[in-house]
Amino acid sequence: MFFRKGKKKQDMAEGKAADNEWPEEFEQQGERIRVNDRRRVGREDAAPEAEGEAASEPSLKPSYVEELEARARAAEQKAADVQTRFEQVRAELKRETDEVRQRLSRTADERVTREKANFIAALLPVIDNLQRALEAAESGGTVESLTGGLRGTISGFESALAQAGAEPVDAAGQPFDPELHEAVDTAEVGPDEDGRVVEQYSRGYRLGSQLLRPARVRVGRARGEAAQGAGE
Repeated sequence: MFFRKGKKKQDMAEGKAADNEWPEEFEQQGERIRVNDRRRVGREDAAPEAEGEAASEPSLKPSYVEELEARARAAEQKAADVQTRFEQVRAELKRETDEVRQRLSRTADERVTREKANFIAALLPVIDNLQRALEAAESGGTVESLTGGLRGTISGFESALAQAGAEPVDAAGQPFDPELHEAVDTAEVGPDEDGRVVEQYSRGYRLGSQLLRPARVRVGRARGEAAQGAGE
């Protein structure tokens, strides 16, 4: 019995020694077998392969669809570029228009101011003539000197109106024109003067084609028409 137990212990010791010993060919090569968990390695290696397959998977769209999409993207980009350019041009045009409007406004204001100044300057001699006529009347001047001063004043005033573009409307002896004349009253005349201005009370003026005021006149009417008008 003791022999069996000792043999068993010896066999166990030899078995452990055998487990710790390496085969001769492995000792000569100086290498050991490395054991890897193939389950984990398989999973790690499979992931990149799946990604590569997904990346290399061909597109399922037909070629003409891809071409149409590319054209659509190009058209959208071109439209965006055109819109941007349009906004720039519109902003530049608005700026130039504002500058032109301001410049024209300044020019118009300067022109109006200049015309006013010229008109006032043309009226100054009229005031001087009136002042001299008044001084002559106060100092006991003759009627001729006073009349001459008034004529000079009227002439200067008419010259100032002419420089401003105002023209008198001649009415005396002209056929009555309701567009230019204002009939204040009538006078009985012969058939030859019927419908003509026989007397002018105040002169009318116009500026170009615009009537500033009509001439106030007296219109002649033939005797028969005058009597008919009186009977009515």
